[in-house]
Amino acid sequence: MSEITTQIGSRINGLTREFNIIAHNLANVGTVGYKRRCNTFSKSLMAQGAGTKAEVGGKINSSATFDFSQGEIVRTGRPLDFALCGKGFFVIETPKGPLYTRNGMFRLNQDNQLVDSAGRIVAGQAGAISIPPNVGLSQLNVSSDGNISAGGAAVGKFRLVDFSDNENELVSVGTNCFQAPIGLDEPETAEHLIVKQGFQESSNVQMVEELVDMIMVSRLYEANMKFVSAKKDTSKSIISVAMG
Repeated sequence: MSEITTQIGSRINGLTREFNIIAHNLANVGTVGYKRRCNTFSKSLMAQGAGTKAEVGGKINSSATFDFSQGEIVRTGRPLDFALCGKGFFVIETPKGPLYTRNGMFRLNQDNQLVDSAGRIVAGQAGAISIPPNVGLSQLNVSSDGNISAGGAAVGKFRLVDFSDNENELVSVGTNCFQAPIGLDEPETAEHLIVKQGFQESSNVQMVEELVDMIMVSRLYEANMKFVSAKKDTSKSIISVAMG
């Protein structure tokens, strides 16, 4: 197989991965706290002038990263909805270690502990956050720094963390949560993070932008597939002539 054919195959694989990432972003446009995944393979391809041609160029980076930029803050009025403004995460406790999320749609379990939608404990600075059973949700109040009071009595404070420059080292583990890989420095306490009770942070996916990217990726994919098809037809013609 020629070098140019190998590179075209690599481009097709890279474009397929990028298409799947874009499709996943679009599927989560309505997911609370979702952070879009970014892949610039197609843009790098175009920048090298190799979008629709078959030149052999330098290696193109096809790795994907997360865009942790702020999503729109939307009022819900629900006392157990919390949005974060600024850099940082809520901490979710699991048997396999802590997870990190921007999705603050919480509820109470049967023990009146604050949990996420999967029933996992939302971490406070001193452990699980328990709400007295005789206190109604209308009496629950959370200040901008994450301090929680119920019926006027303090019951805990959200554990809010920030990975600073290591944010892009986090690994997605589903359910809109991230995990820190082994060896990554422990997160710091988030210093400039604001908690807003009765709000949700929307997905930061921009639908129009994703659709434009999807069209570009589709066109590049089609162009490269046409080249592969043309190469096959040429090879068949050469074999046919050789066979007489």
